[in-house]
Amino acid sequence: MTSGILPFKTSQPLEISVLARKLFTVHEYHRMGEAGILHEDDRVELIEGEIVEMSPVGGRHVSCVGRLTRIISRVAGERYLVNVQSPIRLNDHWEPQPDLAVVRDRDYGDTLPGPEDILFLIEVADTSLAHDKNVKLPFYARSGIPEVWIVDLTTDTIERHMEPSGSDYRLTEKVRQGDTFESTALTGLSLRADAVFG
Repeated sequence: MTSGILPFKTSQPLEISVLARKLFTVHEYHRMGEAGILHEDDRVELIEGEIVEMSPVGGRHVSCVGRLTRIISRVAGERYLVNVQSPIRLNDHWEPQPDLAVVRDRDYGDTLPGPEDILFLIEVADTSLAHDKNVKLPFYARSGIPEVWIVDLTTDTIERHMEPSGSDYRLTEKVRQGDTFESTALTGLSLRADAVFG
């Protein structure tokens, strides 16, 4: 007698079912935090109803965000708030945490800034570049965010996206070391790319 796997015979084709994913609402996402399922120190964000772990942040990323915060805060002054790695709420299934968000200066109470409050966003990317460009950027456009910068630490370039239209932006500009550029959303913000990358 030989051991092994017995052949499985059937006259019917096998059907492999695909399990449905559970998509969460912003309300459910916050309830998980209140219940202790998600913790304050968890680096996660809600993207398309899914809880997504954010990429680890390295020293260069931290330095870049710090420089951008200092530069933009000087220009924003008393007119706008500069939120650093804080959540924004774009709809019932989207609560991302961009690296910087320049938002209207008002009392948000228990709410978060929404599309109508956001002047512009910045994502600083190294390992997260594909996710920021292919997932987040199209939704920022659909949400009507006027201007988005993707600061690419792998190539020391800044992609500026302006004039949202559908899932894209009509205007895109790539800024490199040595270039000077101005924000279209925040009046008075003019800077050299070198100041961003250090």
